[in-house]
Amino acid sequence: MSCYRFVFMPEQTFRYVTELTECIKVKSSDEDTNDSSEFVKFFPSFIWAVRDFTLKLKIDGKDVTGNEYLEFALKLKTGTGRKENDYNLPRECIKKFFPSRMCITFPLPTTTEDLSCLDSLKPADLSNEFLKVTDNFCKFVFQDSNVKKLKDGIPVTGRVLGNLAKTYVDTISSGAVPCLENAVIAMAMIENEAAEKEGLEVYQSGMEKLKDSFPLEQKDVSSEHQRLSCMATQTFMKRSFKDTDGKNLKSLEENINELFDEYLCQNKQASKRRCEDVLSSLSAPMVKNLKQGYYAKPGGYGLFSKDLVDIVKKYNSQTNKEVKAVEVREEFLKQKSVDSKAILQADEKLTEKDKKIMQQKEEKALLKQEVKAKDKKQQQLEEKMETERQTNEERMRQMKEKMKEEMKLQREEADRAMDSKLREQADLLEKGFKEKADRMSQEIEEFKRRNDEAQIIKAKEFAAILDNSNRRHEETMAMMMRHHEERMEAILQS
Repeated sequence: MSCYRFVFMPEQTFRYVTELTECIKVKSSDEDTNDSSEFVKFFPSFIWAVRDFTLKLKIDGKDVTGNEYLEFALKLKTGTGRKENDYNLPRECIKKFFPSRMCITFPLPTTTEDLSCLDSLKPADLSNEFLKVTDNFCKFVFQDSNVKKLKDGIPVTGRVLGNLAKTYVDTISSGAVPCLENAVIAMAMIENEAAEKEGLEVYQSGMEKLKDSFPLEQKDVSSEHQRLSCMATQTFMKRSFKDTDGKNLKSLEENINELFDEYLCQNKQASKRRCEDVLSSLSAPMVKNLKQGYYAKPGGYGLFSKDLVDIVKKYNSQTNKEVKAVEVREEFLKQKSVDSKAILQADEKLTEKDKKIMQQKEEKALLKQEVKAKDKKQQQLEEKMETERQTNEERMRQMKEKMKEEMKLQREEADRAMDSKLREQADLLEKGFKEKADRMSQEIEEFKRRNDEAQIIKAKEFAAILDNSNRRHEETMAMMMRHHEERMEAILQS
C-alpha cells in the first residue's frame, strides 16, 4: 500500500496543536514570551486513537505497529520553504510538547449491517478483535499511562481536575489566555484551605471522643493530642501542595494548639468538679458536726484535726491521679483553717503555749500545701512543653518528608522533559536536520538553566518555611513559660 494513502489524521487536526502556544501560558509574566518549551514538563501522553480502522498497517509493504506509523506520520520534510515549514510545524510541536506518543487503531466493532444498532448489541455480538484492542487500550489508560500532573509534578485528583476545568473556563470566558501558573496557585489555595479544614476535623473529632472520658491525667490528654496532631498534619500534607509560605500549615498548627488549650481547660474543670464532689462527700460528717457544735468542747481541736487528717487521707487515695487534686485540696484546707483556728482558740484543754505551737504547725502545713500546688503546676507546664516539643519534632519530620517529595516530583518532571528533548534532538541529527538540532541545543541549555534555578528557589522556600516553623515553636515555648511565671507570681502575691 502506498504510504501516502495511509494518512488517517486530517492535516487540520495536526494544525490544532500549533495553536496551543497561543491558547496556553505557563508563567504569569506580563511579557509576551513564548514559554512553549515548558509544555513537555506537564503535558500528558499523546494518544492517537483511530476508530473504525479498516486499512492495513504497512509502510512500503512492511508491517508496522500503530506507534511506528505515528512516528512515520510525524516525520519532517527537508527544505526551508513555506510549504515545508507549514508541513513541519505541527509535527514539530507534537514532538516538542508531548513527552510520549502512542497510536492505537480500533477496527469496526461489528459487521456493517449491525453498525446502526450498536447501542442494543450485547458484548457477544461485538468483534473479538475490537474487544481485544479495547481491552488493551483500557489497560494502558488505567495501568500504564502516567497520572495527569500540574506544573512541578503535582498529581491531579478528580477534585482538582474539576476545579481546574472551572478555572480555565472562567478565564477563557473572560477573554483571557489560561495561565497554568495562575491556575496552580488558585488550585493550591482551594486545596490547601480544604486540607487545613480536613486536618482540623481529624484532630477535633478525635479529641471530642476523648472528652467523653474526662477527667483524665494530663499525660493521657497530651498523648492523645500528640497522636491526633500527627494525624491532622498527615491529612493536611496528603492533600495540600505549594503551601509556599507555610500559611495554611501555620494556621492548622495554631488552631490545634488553641483547641488543645481548650481541651486541657475542660479536663481541668472536669477534674475540679470531681475533686470537689469527693471532698463534699467525705467532709459531709464534719460539716454536720460543725453545725451541731460537736467540736466546741475541751479536746475538740484534737477531734477536729483527726477528722481532717482522715478526710485528706481518703481524698488523696481517691484523687491521686486528678490534675486538680492538689489545688482543690489546698483550697479546702484554707477554708477549714478558719474553722480550725476558731476551734483551737475555744479549746479549754490546751494551754496558750500549746495553742501557739498548734497555730504554727497549721501555718507550716498550709505553706507546704501551697508549695505542692506550685510544684504540680510546674510539673504540668513541663509536661505540656515536652508534648509541644515532641509534636513539633514530628511536624518538622513530616514537613521535611513533604518537601523532599515535592523536590523529587520537580526533578522527575524536569528529567522526563529533558530526556524527551534529548531524544528529539538525537532524532533530528539522525534525520539530517542539523540546524534544527543546533537550535535545540540552545533551548536545552536554557531549559537546564531554568530548572537549576527553580530547584534553588524551591530549596530556599523550603528552608524559609522550616526556619519560620522553628521560630514559631520557640515563641510558643517562651510564651508558655512567660504565662506560667505570671500565674506563679500572681499566686505568691495573693
